[in-house]
Amino acid sequence: MLVFGKTGQVAMELQRLGGVTTLGRGDADLSDPAACAAAIRRHAPKAVINAAAYTDVDRAEGEEALATTVNGDAPTEMARACLELGIPFVHISTDYVFDGGGDAPWRPSDQAVPQNAYGRGKLAGEIRIRDSGAVHAILRSGWVVSARGNNLVKTMLCLSDTRDELSIVDDQIGGPTPARDIAAACLTVAEQLKRDPTKSGTYHFSGAPDISWADFAIKIFCEAGRPVTVTPKPTRKYPTPAKRPQNSRMECRETEQTFAIPRPDWRVGLRDILNELECVR
Repeated sequence: MLVFGKTGQVAMELQRLGGVTTLGRGDADLSDPAACAAAIRRHAPKAVINAAAYTDVDRAEGEEALATTVNGDAPTEMARACLELGIPFVHISTDYVFDGGGDAPWRPSDQAVPQNAYGRGKLAGEIRIRDSGAVHAILRSGWVVSARGNNLVKTMLCLSDTRDELSIVDDQIGGPTPARDIAAACLTVAEQLKRDPTKSGTYHFSGAPDISWADFAIKIFCEAGRPVTVTPKPTRKYPTPAKRPQNSRMECRETEQTFAIPRPDWRVGLRDILNELECVR
């Protein structure tokens, strides 16, 4: 399988699982969509997984054109190339395509109304992938964590080296998702799409149980044996250039019913990550 992405959390876990060829920016720059399609034709793989994206949510507010090229135009050209070759395309998307309102888990069929540039670019990619006619699976996920790359687990551990009290947002709720589980899910989905193209569609995949950022931070410190006091605070007291969704809960039943992939328990994943980082007490 051909994977777009080399240094991102999911891409690195896909490399560890094996059986894939990964493409970094030097191999296929997503700011050049035609080059991405050409790379697929050149490698002629059995399936393609797009684990690359423009992920700097705040910076995207000032670079929306570039973010949309990377998150919208590039995946579109990938899907079209996959259609030409008759191979499945698995694309990782995000809960940021929703407005983040309410408290019910978002279903794949719910109306997508993104509230920031990052979400708008990702939604543009989703729409065009569906319209391409390619056999595909759009896998929406969020709150990705691992022992590699940038994520809340590593940030909290780093901050705890010098601080014993932190203020963390407590009104954003979602499911932390280990990158290794996303990587494994992508491989499973791609294999099943090869055998049964009728499974094409949009799916959700996030860790369970749902939790706030503040409570997740508390769990991180507890598992890592770090004596840090967490003070909850509302999103409105932590202004950012891009609006974040407060409700990132995702309904994942269709993913389990279609592909037999259950929601991963992030508590297990967290311990694995901390073990890998040698932080478990």
